[in-house]
Amino acid sequence: MKKVATIAGSDATGGGGLEADLKTFEEFGTFGLAAITSIVTLEPETGAHHLRTLPLELIQEQIASIFAGPIDAIKTGLLPSQEIIGLVSEILPKDIPLIVDPVIGGKGTQDFIKTDQVQALRENLLPQALITTPNLREAGILSELGELTSEEQMKKAAKKIALLGVKHVVIKGGARLASKETLDLHYDGRNFQRYPHAVIDTPFNHGAGCTFAAAITAAIAKNYPVEAAIKQAIDFVQAAITMGEQINPYVGHVWHGAYTHGEKRLEYSDEQ
Repeated sequence: MKKVATIAGSDATGGGGLEADLKTFEEFGTFGLAAITSIVTLEPETGAHHLRTLPLELIQEQIASIFAGPIDAIKTGLLPSQEIIGLVSEILPKDIPLIVDPVIGGKGTQDFIKTDQVQALRENLLPQALITTPNLREAGILSELGELTSEEQMKKAAKKIALLGVKHVVIKGGARLASKETLDLHYDGRNFQRYPHAVIDTPFNHGAGCTFAAAITAAIAKNYPVEAAIKQAIDFVQAAITMGEQINPYVGHVWHGAYTHGEKRLEYSDEQ
């Protein structure tokens, strides 16, 4: 069985973060291991989210635990500080495929471009990555191009991110471009591959980005070629968004078991 590791934040509500990663790894038939970098909680009274970062020493001990045995692919998610990114960049094995989901906190674009966290991602982690999966906002920050509003701008951003050393850049268009269609764009350093698909009209899509990167990671661990891994991940996430579920009054999450009809597994029946 393939072993897949995630180094990411924990989402207590279960939709994103390493919870999404582990659920996705399982759906792909791989064994998931995890190191928690931070914990995100939600206030039941207001819906406000709070982030608490774990100590570097504890993160390092978790990563050491993961690599006590063989690992076939690694995914990183929320690494909320320059120091954590530096630690992860330094101690990760260099011979294992690394997929970087460059989760960047906050809502602004320009305000984050020059932050220490972003520069550490650009200089330390992305050069080690096989694949990175930024959304439009993250791609605008990493490329230092600011807000991206067209396919041509996505292409420019992908080229600039690839210059950092990452071999494959997959920019997730989401529903932010002015179109009835959403576009994911893959750049391999020479060529572009477009993945257009219909926008799914639902507010219950929290965790889609984490799930997408986790699906690519699990597929790479199972020896999918990069293009096939991306296509499989898109299909997996489209199904997950389609069956999104409201979890509490404030958020609704993708359903990670949608592609394999996991909700039907182990249903009880008194028929023998």
